[in-house]
Amino acid sequence: MHRHSDKRSRCYCEDPLQFVPRVLTKINSLWVGLTYPFASTGRKLDLHYMSQLTRTRASRISLGNYVSLRRGAWLNVATEETEGEPVIVIEDNCAIGTDTIISAKNKIHVERDVLIAQSVLIVDHNHAYEDITIPIVEQGITEGGRIRIRQGSWIARGATIICPKGELTIGRNCVVAANSVVTRSIPDYSLVAGLPARIIRQYDPETKAWRIGRTRV
Repeated sequence: MHRHSDKRSRCYCEDPLQFVPRVLTKINSLWVGLTYPFASTGRKLDLHYMSQLTRTRASRISLGNYVSLRRGAWLNVATEETEGEPVIVIEDNCAIGTDTIISAKNKIHVERDVLIAQSVLIVDHNHAYEDITIPIVEQGITEGGRIRIRQGSWIARGATIICPKGELTIGRNCVVAANSVVTRSIPDYSLVAGLPARIIRQYDPETKAWRIGRTRV
């Protein structure tokens, strides 16, 4: 009887300590949204208190409404220039997962309703390495390219999207599978996987069905 009564008296409510990071995140979201000099900023930001943003380069970042940055997410402006058009644009209703890095020198544009999972790397440049007389750490970064992730796409855990030159576009409502490496553009409604990423399935608008591999051009 005593054991049964103990079970009935247990509290299955959420751990009260879980409210501490929520409060800290709320305070951080309000502070950053009000005081950082973003190129533009929307409403209802949800910026984890352990996410990373550099105040002095916030002028090169544009955030839409309901943008979420999880723990350890880092928006890195990879240029010393504080004036100019934003190099990181994240539109409405985008979620950036835990420990994900978005590093832009020229332009990384994430359209609305994009879900980016944990530990994703999105970078529009690379480290220079060609001069063998200089340590790579001292050679700086390449001229780089530009990346656009179109509306409604999902980038799964551990994926890498890199554009050292030119332009790379991930089409609308695409899926980049976990741990894939994307180095070239992907058409709309595609599922890609692998290293380098290749199209595994694609929606065919003519038959209104998903096909294995790439659809007819």
